[in-house]
This record gives sequence, structure tokens and C-alpha cells, in this order.
Amino acid sequence: MIKAVVFDLDNTLVDFMAMKRQAVDAAIGAMMDAGLNLTFDQVKDRIDGIYAELGIEYQKVFDKLLEDVLGYVDPRIISAGIIAYRRAREAALKPYPHVTATLMQLNRQGLRLGILSDAPTREAWLRLCFINFHHFFDHVVTFDDTGERKPSPKPFRLILERLDVQPDEAIMVGDWAERDLAGAKNVGMRTAFAKYGDSFGNQDMSNADVILHDIKQLLDIVHQP
Repeated sequence: MIKAVVFDLDNTLVDFMAMKRQAVDAAIGAMMDAGLNLTFDQVKDRIDGIYAELGIEYQKVFDKLLEDVLGYVDPRIISAGIIAYRRAREAALKPYPHVTATLMQLNRQGLRLGILSDAPTREAWLRLCFINFHHFFDHVVTFDDTGERKPSPKPFRLILERLDVQPDEAIMVGDWAERDLAGAKNVGMRTAFAKYGDSFGNQDMSNADVILHDIKQLLDIVHQP
């Protein structure tokens, strides 16, 4: 019997990649307007390279960009970029269809809900609070809690411990088969692949017990023996 549902955050509850693209594009335009003398594509290529090297959650991407290009951080340019990024991020950060209703129903049914994310703690909570999801979840475990990323068993075991459930009493919902599903399966959890949030398109889904084309399918799955 399933007693807890653990969700990945990005590309499972919210369309993180779409939000990131819109926010970065807005920042590039604002920095160019503020005096950054490069083409849009030149800036985008540099930013993509920084994220590829240092991770998509790297928090000083614009600082590094300007240091690489100008040799220093121009306060006018970086301020314009940060403000544009934040405004676009807030406009684009929205849950997938039926996510809010599904979480509300799972709460009403008495299931314990958790988040397991590789994002930094503050960034994960900022996203949850912005979309008013923070009250849905009993516990949130991020990279900062264990120092290890999925599919390491350590974060999976920690969220199970905090939710006070056994592995076979919990189901992991995520969009990254190699990390979310493989890690959960290795510790004995059930797994659900968030196909609706799949940004790769060619993943091995052999570790998925179920495939979700819409998150509301969870409402039937959690009651299956």
C-alpha cells in the first residue's frame, strides 16, 4: 500500500527548462540594451557553455559571463540582466496542468508528500513558495541535505526516513529516468515516469513501474495494491 509520494521538482511539477529558456533570453536582451556589445547568439552560446560546465543551477552565470567577456563585472549590465531574468522567471514559473488539483487530492486522501531535488535548498523553496506549493509537502530534501545527487541512494533514504515510510510504501515521480527512477528503484521504491515533463525524449524507461502522460493518473495508481 502506498503511503507517500515523492516528487522531483523541476520538469515534474514545474516546466523548469521552459522557464529557464525564457528567463535567460530576457536577461540577454536586457544586458545587450545596457551595453553588452555582443550578438544575442554569442551571449547565449557563452551562457550555455557556462551551464554545461558548472551546472544548470549555477547561481553566478552572469558574473562569469561578464568576467570572461569584459574582464570585470559591469554593475549596469549585470543589474539589468538579473532584473530581467527574475521578472521573466516569475512570469514563466507555472505548474504543469492538473498538478495543483492532484496535490490537493493526494493531501485530502492523507498521503504524505515529499520533494527530492538536486537543486540547492534555497532555490527549491523559492520555486515552491512562488507557486504556493510549500504547504503541500511534509518534507523537502535537496542536494544541500546530503551532498550527493540522484541516483545516489543517500538522498532517497533520507526522504524516506523523514516521511517515516518504508521504501515499498512510497512511489517516486520524476522526469529523469537515469537519476529519479534508477535511484528510487535501487532502494526499493516504486517508480512513476513523468512523461509529460520529459525534456530528453529518448530515455530508457525500464525502471518505471508506470508512465504518467498526465500527473492526475497518480490518483488511480496510489490506490493500487
